[in-house]
Amino acid sequence: MTGQWLGGLAAAAMVWAGGAAAQSTITTGPAVAAAAIAAPPQAKVDTSLGTFTITLDRVNAPKSVANFIAYAKEGHFDGTTIYRIAPGFVIQMGSVEATGVSRPTHAAIPLESANGLKNVRGSVSMARQSDPQSATAEFFVNLANNSDLDPAPGAAPNTTGYAVFGRVSDGMDVVDKIAAAPLGGAQGPFPPSATPMSPVLIKKVTVIDSPGPNPPPFAR
Repeated sequence: MTGQWLGGLAAAAMVWAGGAAAQSTITTGPAVAAAAIAAPPQAKVDTSLGTFTITLDRVNAPKSVANFIAYAKEGHFDGTTIYRIAPGFVIQMGSVEATGVSRPTHAAIPLESANGLKNVRGSVSMARQSDPQSATAEFFVNLANNSDLDPAPGAAPNTTGYAVFGRVSDGMDVVDKIAAAPLGGAQGPFPPSATPMSPVLIKKVTVIDSPGPNPPPFAR
């Protein structure tokens, strides 16, 4: 099975391809002004432990958002699991079924980590392998402020770090409930210490993309 991984916490483990996010004013400009006309797209993630909503940042992470929406509309995530739980770090999901089998994915997308968005608590990012340009369908929710996952200072743009493309705008309590699930499972790409004892199922991911007032800006 091809794995996609997110490095984190002093590279102790890699993430498979670790309250609401802090918010501050984003830079103004034509793209931001255009985005303010309509609400950004959202994704409702319905799991066996509850529902949480991701607000997607199409302005700052256009390729990652388009990729995520395409997978969601194909039904790729429906019936898969949240297969990695690292308390105090991340929960991860994307392509792994309850049997541990990984669904096939499309071609990898470019890394968008140089978009100014940070891996703070509640932010949602693309998982990948060690190759910066290897992200496909795996993604994770940050359970804490994980600055180790942001681009390395001084590195060339989009060569290090993990691309933030959204934030949990509703249901962070559900995310925390998932993060507290008992561990010790045997199905999936991670060891039992990071695998839920009983599968946490993603029943359906529904994309909502309609005009409306713009919510608060993304973390920077």
